[in-house]
Amino acid sequence: MRNISKHFTLAFLFSLASFCLQFVAMMAAGTVVYFMVQVGILSEFEDSSQSFLVPLLFMTFISLIIGSVGSIFVNRIPLKPIYRLIEKINRLAAGDFKARLEFKRPLLKNPAFDNLAESFNKMAEELEHTEMLRSDFINNFSHEFKTPIVSIAGFAKLLRKGNLTEEQKAECLEIIEEESLRLAAMATNVLNLTRVENQSILTEVSSFNLSEQLRSCILLLIDKWEKKNLDFKLDFEEYIISANEELLKQVWINLIDNAIKFSPEGGKIELHIQTTHDMVAVSILNSGEDISMEEQKKIFNKFYQADSSHSTEGNGIGLAIARRVAELHNGRVTVQSKEGVVIFTVELPLKPL
Repeated sequence: MRNISKHFTLAFLFSLASFCLQFVAMMAAGTVVYFMVQVGILSEFEDSSQSFLVPLLFMTFISLIIGSVGSIFVNRIPLKPIYRLIEKINRLAAGDFKARLEFKRPLLKNPAFDNLAESFNKMAEELEHTEMLRSDFINNFSHEFKTPIVSIAGFAKLLRKGNLTEEQKAECLEIIEEESLRLAAMATNVLNLTRVENQSILTEVSSFNLSEQLRSCILLLIDKWEKKNLDFKLDFEEYIISANEELLKQVWINLIDNAIKFSPEGGKIELHIQTTHDMVAVSILNSGEDISMEEQKKIFNKFYQADSSHSTEGNGIGLAIARRVAELHNGRVTVQSKEGVVIFTVELPLKPL
């Protein structure tokens, strides 16, 4: 009933506007005719001017009635696309993000309506994508945060009960420490993502040794790759670049950690650096399962995890941070996967624009 009332009000306003225009036009026409009669231009009506005005006013009144009624029906044609747009907007407001706007002929051929439909559908797609990310974020983070919290609570309960050997106590404390650090790392990643997403201008640019930075990032992760008995191959010389050193450090740690995570036991990870006259490309290769083309399109999205089973640690933020940091440097991150080898390549300008 409310929608019908809104549609009626809109139609009434259009009809009222038409009525006003017709009324002004008819009054102007009547005034002109009356003036012509009075001044004698219409001499044939000189003797019967009064009798002439009566049918004139009657015809004017009838024209107004017919025009107003006709305008109500005529205005329904241009109002149809407006009603359709209102309906789709109401569906979006109600949470139906699959709503799409389409116009039929002849409006379909009109550029204005075509642009309107295209803009509306893009907005709906973005809202649908945002809703999917929100849902994935809740599901993924609920799982990722719950696991270490449950572990910490469980082993803390064991320690409180006592009756444990010193070796068992040390093991419980080690697990609690690891899980606490894991929680802290996840929270840090979320904060880092928020920070770089809100940053539009690259700041704190300095010149530093890119090669040395890569080596130091590998050493920071030594505990992880030594546990899996991984072999690192570093194939690069010394390169000096101008960039935000702290942001790029996050990129290398995230990408190397990702390579360690998905490498098989005893696998190999390679790092290469290549340069052109104005760009530097850092490639990180690891052996492991191939990434499908469909997953390659989504892998840099926030909170997306190719491993839907959550059997590996991660929260789908590291690659999103890497891409955003590269974009801030006017660069990009790409991924290739074939024959059991996954390659992430970060391309950066040697000097930031």
